[in-house]
Amino acid sequence: MQKVVQLTWSQKMKNKIWHFLYKFFPWVQHNLLKWHIVWHDKTRQKYHLGFLAPGKSLQDLEKHLHEKWGFGNHFIAWDDVGQVLSWRKLVDFDHQYHLRVFKEGEIRGHYEYTPESKPLDHFKEVDEEARFQDFEKFLGEYVVHYKYISHLVRDEQTAPESEITIDEVSTQGK
Repeated sequence: MQKVVQLTWSQKMKNKIWHFLYKFFPWVQHNLLKWHIVWHDKTRQKYHLGFLAPGKSLQDLEKHLHEKWGFGNHFIAWDDVGQVLSWRKLVDFDHQYHLRVFKEGEIRGHYEYTPESKPLDHFKEVDEEARFQDFEKFLGEYVVHYKYISHLVRDEQTAPESEITIDEVSTQGK
């Protein structure tokens, strides 16, 4: 069951602006970093959740997160060193869960403002939260809490239908 969220006038305007920006954002992001207009600390963000479980692949996890929970590619997120997956689940226009997986199988995640709603607060990590119990529910059998090293490679074939833009402001009701 899918519940569509009604956007306010302000959110509709931000949505239109971001719909336009999505096309250029990767280039802009790259060049803002290159020209040192903005800085991104490439160290891993807080909120360690665990490691990808033995016998589970990155593709298995992607399928599980996308089909069961509505996670998808978060192409406008900064890249952290060693990151092989950066996906988000929109809660509403203003909030999202953001999950990252790293090449050795470490999983990290947090709850935060969407960059589309509050770009500066998002960038400054204002009101960012761990929400460990929510991530436990999302990850289920795909996460273990002991160190289990994998050797993961970024999935360059991520399906286009997994791109999660703010146009898809809906909740899965799950």
